[in-house]
Amino acid sequence: MQITQDIMRSVHDRSQLLPLLRTPLLGELLAWLFLHPEESYSVAELTHQLNASQSSVSREADRLVEAGLVTAATRGRMRLLRADLTSALARPLTELLTLTYGPAAVLADLLPTMDGVDEAYIYGSWAARHAGEAGPPPRDVDVLVVGDADDDDLADAALAAEQRLGREVNIHRVSASAWRSPGGDPFLTSVRSRPLYTIVRSGDRS
Repeated sequence: MQITQDIMRSVHDRSQLLPLLRTPLLGELLAWLFLHPEESYSVAELTHQLNASQSSVSREADRLVEAGLVTAATRGRMRLLRADLTSALARPLTELLTLTYGPAAVLADLLPTMDGVDEAYIYGSWAARHAGEAGPPPRDVDVLVVGDADDDDLADAALAAEQRLGREVNIHRVSASAWRSPGGDPFLTSVRSRPLYTIVRSGDRS
């Protein structure tokens, strides 16, 4: 049975990717805001992007605003959040987040809009740390793409991600039929039995 962040993550889990942080959700939220510093996001947008509850995102956002790491502006009835780049912590924090929670934010920029990507997951050591398994920091990022995306496009995406993250990114593509009926494929059986972090959910492209 595949394990995704949807069922593994809790606001009370301890971050293994960056143990300085209280929860994985806090790491994802910070990474998304600081790796997209030119954008402002509503709590509803962040809730959808991070696949988390609105109350959890709102609570973490309130703490970040109070700490001076994130700014909040009101537009009508909507509160928009943005990384505060004037903070003395902004640059070192961005570098730290890029090395830890960065893969989720960076790959979410590259894969969801690509033709032929039906589903996409981070697997391997990064996904295991995100799910709370203790261990050393991941040296690379392993990505599984389900669909018929062009291999050259995936190679370009991997290279772009590597340049932003400063580490190797490996993208492995499988057909939708192979993913849904792995049969005797030991690789897919292993991937499905371990933690997965969802980048593109099934049905997102419909």
